[in-house]
Amino acid sequence: MNDIVIQVKNLTKIYTMGMVEVHALDGVTFDIQRGEMVAIMGPSGSGKSTLMNLLGCLDRPTGGTYSLDGEEVSKLSDDQLAEIRNRKVGFVFQSFNLLPRQTSLANVELPMRYSGVGKERAARAKAALVSVGLADRINHRPAELSGGQQQRVAIARALVNNPAILMADEPTGNLDSKSGKEIIQLLLELNKKGTTVIIVTHDPTIAEQTRRIIRLRDGLIEGAAA
Repeated sequence: MNDIVIQVKNLTKIYTMGMVEVHALDGVTFDIQRGEMVAIMGPSGSGKSTLMNLLGCLDRPTGGTYSLDGEEVSKLSDDQLAEIRNRKVGFVFQSFNLLPRQTSLANVELPMRYSGVGKERAARAKAALVSVGLADRINHRPAELSGGQQQRVAIARALVNNPAILMADEPTGNLDSKSGKEIIQLLLELNKKGTTVIIVTHDPTIAEQTRRIIRLRDGLIEGAAA
């Protein structure tokens, strides 16, 4: 079994703005092993958001190759990318992105609706909520939850389809320091159980708790700390 879950080779992304070409990524190469916890860091304009969009199958590169869980995804169509995203990538965003009128359970069930899961849906959603410590908040709506609890619902939703990778984009950005520490601790615990976690963060305190840091500057990898 291949232990490499992400394989990126000479990845480039060029945006055309009028007569100007902007090289957001300029030939990035790295691997991420299954079960790793990796931070992606860099100043504004370094290319980290572009890289996250490519790793999360939200966009396609201009050049180079990207394999996710053994599948080459660089040249897939929009529909194929959407299907891979739903199966292979769990997203956790700074702003939670929960449906305000739906319960925690209904929010976590959402990815399974898109992937065609039927009668198992409620049981799997409940199990995911239990796994993030929300057994007593299954029928609560987002307005009835704290910020930290809403982010736990978002993590449960990200995990419910058993993705190859969990991508967290500034997951503590909208939380107070206590809730933020609890969310990072939860991600660390999930990683110890085998989940591959990639965190995009500006916070060196968070990055230093991961196994490896990929640092970007001007579209290139500046250096990585093991």
